[in-house]
Amino acid sequence: MMEKILLRSKFRGSLLGALVGDCCGAPFEGQLMDSGTKIVLRNNLNKLEGPFFKAPFKKYTDDTAMTKCVANTLLDPNGYSQKLLAKNFVLEYFKDPRRGYGAAVGDVFDKLRKTKIANPVGPAAEQFGGNGSYGNGAAMRIAPIALYCANRDKSELIKLVQESSLITHSNTLAIHGAVLQALAIRQSLLCDPKEKFDGLSFLQQLKTDIVELEKSNDPDLDAHHNAYEIQLSRLQNLLEGKIEPSDENVLNMLGHSVEALHSVPTALFCFLKNTSQEAEKPFRATLEYAISLGGDTDTIASMACAISGAYYGEEVISESLIKHCEDAETIGQLADKLSEM
Repeated sequence: MMEKILLRSKFRGSLLGALVGDCCGAPFEGQLMDSGTKIVLRNNLNKLEGPFFKAPFKKYTDDTAMTKCVANTLLDPNGYSQKLLAKNFVLEYFKDPRRGYGAAVGDVFDKLRKTKIANPVGPAAEQFGGNGSYGNGAAMRIAPIALYCANRDKSELIKLVQESSLITHSNTLAIHGAVLQALAIRQSLLCDPKEKFDGLSFLQQLKTDIVELEKSNDPDLDAHHNAYEIQLSRLQNLLEGKIEPSDENVLNMLGHSVEALHSVPTALFCFLKNTSQEAEKPFRATLEYAISLGGDTDTIASMACAISGAYYGEEVISESLIKHCEDAETIGQLADKLSEM
């Protein structure tokens, strides 16, 4: 059994990492990340990691708002349920809808409220001609489930991820992206950061799990039946240097959009690329690199940093940086409660 103190640090590292990635990535979302913008990013992070100074909090987005909902639902004294999670999503959304939610998920929450959540998965299943959303909204909020299932069987984790995803995302690509993100966090959580990190072995285990999951897809009916297997193979080629891991190649092969297929593998690559015994500040390197790729910067950075934080623990994250993020104390408390469970 991993030492309780280390495990608690890893729980906190994952949720606080997700918060930091969200808060720091949000201001750069959709920007052209040229050399000048990357310098601005680096200087900004250097300042936030330096001596603490009073300033308005860096606000979190829908990524963290929904992550908090997932954590609170798992911690509910009456027990977790899909309907309760849907209710908490709806209450959170209408309390503060200006957190960057997409129009599609706003429609889902509106229908859920009007129907008093008679069917928690109905509105999402009806979207986009019945195909459902293939965005990364289910993956970006999944960290609490990965922590909750740390000592549970993978099959239980996958089932819980699927149930939670269906409230807003019924497309297989979105659900499998959320499963991949959850598995990556869980795997990081169970690694000992003092041992030599083998990124290729880490990736191979995830690839094995995803291939097994995608076997249920019918290749005759689903053109994307092995989509994540293909993406993880591309990721491996970049990681091994078979393909030059330039920013251009990473973006062309993995992507940086709001689609789960083109953001979850990217977040995983950001973690693997910057995690080694030799890295002086591996969490900071993961954070900066994820944002520097542009696109959906808040979500990709949030997912990448959730994995990195779960691997290294809270201590690897600058205390000053955490203090600059909105509601960091609450996020830390949620992580503590999950670790106590």
